[in-house]
Amino acid sequence: MPPLPVPRPLPLPRLSRRLLLASGTTLAGASLLTGCSDDSGAARERRAKAEATAAQKLSRKAAGDSSGLMARYDATLAAHPGLDATLRPLRAQVTRHHAAFDAAGRGATESPSPGASSSAPERAAGASAAAASPRPTVASDEKTALRDLATAERKLADHRARVLVDAPEELARLLASVAAAGAAHAYVLGAAAK
Repeated sequence: MPPLPVPRPLPLPRLSRRLLLASGTTLAGASLLTGCSDDSGAARERRAKAEATAAQKLSRKAAGDSSGLMARYDATLAAHPGLDATLRPLRAQVTRHHAAFDAAGRGATESPSPGASSSAPERAAGASAAAASPRPTVASDEKTALRDLATAERKLADHRARVLVDAPEELARLLASVAAAGAAHAYVLGAAAK
């Protein structure tokens, strides 16, 4: 087998003084433009504050959505006490979602301690949900009531999956997690309605 030919270096183009001066001017202009477009500390601070405000607004809206969903669970439980074993654990998760969004909306970084009783926050969240909007109507048939609740969970999960795209990273993760939980709730409720 014959040896492979050694590649020859490609000839470099000759650069004229005019081309060198033009490229230098372009680089200098680009660096000046970059210098002019750099944000001042005040501009960065204003932008960060605006983003934080938007995130808090989105968090408060998500907390309000969770309050509405808790009110729906409460109304369904009041109309159909026999569904307590199915609905109570799901409602407890919705309450935790509300608390997480509420904390994010206030700008809080701490979450409740794991040993804390969940009944007090559930009562407080349920009371604020009841005060926020009128009691939802519930179908008289248990299966229809479960399907209605599943539809509410699914719609809210879909909504949260859509809005997380524009949310800051940490809030987007929370929205994604809660949307996944909502989709799971919808599945459980739908299966219970069969």
